[in-house]
Amino acid sequence: MNVVVITGASSGIGMEFALQMDNYFTNIDEFWLLARSRDRLKEVAGVMEHKTRILSMDITSDAQLERLEDTLTEKKAVVRMLINCAGYGLMGEFAGQNREEMLGMIRLNCEALTNITHRLIPYMRKGSRIIQMASCAAFLPQPDFAVYAASKSYVLSFSRALGEELRRKGIYVTSVCPGPVDTPFFDIAEKAGSTLAIKKLTMVEPERVVRKALRDSYYKRSLSVCSLPIQGVELAAKLIPHGILLKGMTVLKCYHL
Repeated sequence: MNVVVITGASSGIGMEFALQMDNYFTNIDEFWLLARSRDRLKEVAGVMEHKTRILSMDITSDAQLERLEDTLTEKKAVVRMLINCAGYGLMGEFAGQNREEMLGMIRLNCEALTNITHRLIPYMRKGSRIIQMASCAAFLPQPDFAVYAASKSYVLSFSRALGEELRRKGIYVTSVCPGPVDTPFFDIAEKAGSTLAIKKLTMVEPERVVRKALRDSYYKRSLSVCSLPIQGVELAAKLIPHGILLKGMTVLKCYHL
């Protein structure tokens, strides 16, 4: 049985992956949708044509990931795609953040992503794909977004190295690094702070990010960066010393830009 596993599938980019793939992927037997909210997963599954399996779980729990593995073994499933979208961010000065929420962000964005990826690779075959949601915040440090940016730098570095390891097995990894996306992400992220106003000028719809990510994954590209402004950020982060960029961000913040 060929399956697609999507974490964070109850809303935002994870939901958009499920909906777009439902329209275009014909060789998939089941979509396995993972998130904590069973009710919201049911809503997503209710509008999909493919057969779906709802797995309401907290992927930071080892015991619940073991349950996922048991189900994969029981169903003799082949994971054709793993799409890791679960994650969250928190804005604001590091010293003023809630410690448990920050550590939870690291557990979800980094540890859980690593854990589920490691567990599911044995169920993949030649031609399988992994899509990891990183962020353009991975390209350079982000004051007032310090832990989130660091967590996404981890995702990007880990995923690019993993892609090279798995390429010889015919399994391909794509890191997706969008800028601001119009999803419920900011409902949580801006609880204690706000992003630079100038960043929101680059806001894109999740449909566009997912469409490009799927195309880049198909072509076995290791990186997917949506929109020209964010591609410019990627280039600037490579060419300009980060110290200069950080000072520029501080100036923009002072002027509330």
